[in-house]
Formats: sequence, structure tokens, C-alpha cells
Amino acid sequence: MTDQPAKARIPLIPTILVALAVLTMIGLGIWQFQRRAEKEAALALAAANPGRPAVAFPKLPPVEPEILFRPSSVHCLRVVGWRVEAGRAADGTSGYRHIAECATGAEGPGVLIAVGVGQKPDDTPDWTGGQVAGWISQEPDHRALVTRIDGKAPPLRPMLIARQAPAGLKPVAPPSASEVPNNHLAYAVQWFFFAAVAVGIYILALRRRNAVKTA
Repeated sequence: MTDQPAKARIPLIPTILVALAVLTMIGLGIWQFQRRAEKEAALALAAANPGRPAVAFPKLPPVEPEILFRPSSVHCLRVVGWRVEAGRAADGTSGYRHIAECATGAEGPGVLIAVGVGQKPDDTPDWTGGQVAGWISQEPDHRALVTRIDGKAPPLRPMLIARQAPAGLKPVAPPSASEVPNNHLAYAVQWFFFAAVAVGIYILALRRRNAVKTA
């Protein structure tokens, strides 16, 4: 009587765990597709906002599409710190955008103001505060990519882009909806890719496991 090869068996619990993970990734990919359509609608709204009437500057994030790029103003009581980012001036030249971290009172979250663009990142602007008019924007996005993909990233703080710059700096380029990324399609593709990779790796693992058992 000859020995019969053992039938390949699929482990139940690992398979269920992998299936749940893959379904979650697919769900996140579908959600990113939906977010893409929402973002496109928000960008269309933001593109028209600079020409609309001024509104009060938001105190807390997130910046809603209805007020993104709307004219506004805020009073910087005093500058408590500076940030420096690559930026573009209103005349089209590139440089370093100087962002003031301002206190607006004894308490509260304060406010961020992009006051101007300079040519040297280490030059501290000679500006200590005051009333500033400009457009509502958001702080530069340095959030981790994985948190943005899965929707767990904290919202960006509001930031005012000043119309006029202090001495020694050029005015910052006015905000444009074309500069706001809409990466949701890429994020969706990444989640679907992760799901396909997970399935492929698990199939290879099962084949190796069964080959060892039948050897």
C-alpha cells in the first residue's frame, strides 16, 4: 500500500487575520477615492474664495473649505518664535518664507502669520507684531505620510498669509488652489497595492508551509 500525500490545509486563524487586514486596506482605498471627490469640490470652492468678503480668522483647526483663502485679518500681540520654510514671493521669486508664531492674548492657541519672503533663512525679520491683513491659509504640512494616508493625521493649524511684508522682506505670494495637493488617488492606489502585496506574501507563505509538510 503506497503512502498518500497529505492534503494541504489552510490555517484558519492566520487566514482570517490576513483577510481582515486585506479588507481593511481595500476599505481605506475606497475611502480615499471618496475623499478625492470631496477634495476636488473643496478646491473648486477655495479657488473663488480670495475674491469674497473678509471673514473672522479661525482660532482653531481645521480650516474649513468655506473660509480657506478668504480675506481676513488678525492682531499679533507679540512674536514668540519664528519658522522658516521654502517659499515664493508675490513677484514670483523663490526664497525663504518667514512664519511668525504670535501670541494673541494671555491664553489661547496663538496664531501663525507668514509675514514675508527673504533670501537668507537665518535672518530674523525686524517685526514684533501688530494688525495684519491677508488671506486665511494653513501651516506647512510636515505630517507623516502614513498618518495622512490612513486619515489619522492631526488637522493643520490656520495661518494668515500677509498682504504686505515688513522691511527687508518681499510679500508672500497670494494663496492659490493649484498649490494645494490632492493626493487621495495616489493614497487609494497605495492601499490597494498594500492589499495585493499582503495577499501575495500570504500565498507564498502557505505554499512554503505546505511544501515543508509534504516533503
